[in-house]
Amino acid sequence: MKIRNQRDFGAGVMYMLIGLFFAGVATKYQYGTAAKMGPGYFPFWLGMLMAAMGLLVLVRSLGAKATIEAIPKFNFKVIGLITGSIILYGLLLPKMGFIVAVLVLVMIASSASKEFSWKVALINAVVLIAFTYSVFVIGLKLQFPLLPFFLQQ
Repeated sequence: MKIRNQRDFGAGVMYMLIGLFFAGVATKYQYGTAAKMGPGYFPFWLGMLMAAMGLLVLVRSLGAKATIEAIPKFNFKVIGLITGSIILYGLLLPKMGFIVAVLVLVMIASSASKEFSWKVALINAVVLIAFTYSVFVIGLKLQFPLLPFFLQQ
């Protein structure tokens, strides 16, 4: 059988591996029953569902109706920008606060896109700051430094 859609084939393999990994790790926890779930019940079935979806994507990539699509060349710049923005967020959060850290995260990660626009990235950052603030600080009552250390009281 010939792999017609390399992208879907690779995604299917990745989903299956990740799903089976988490299902395997979940077996180390108490499983329980559907009526009284243990800590391993939900991650096990979520991992199995992910593996099943991966198998479906993989099988469809082999079918005659699958579009022929090759895996593009690996772009180290994009991976570096996105990974770097996440690392920078973790480093900035304690000293520069939540607002600055999220702003920097979104602006750097957005610059990895071919369609990058400063205006759109800034709007995205403001919306993400408002949403994450309302969920984590207001909703879940988590305490993050919001402003840089030199602006805090």
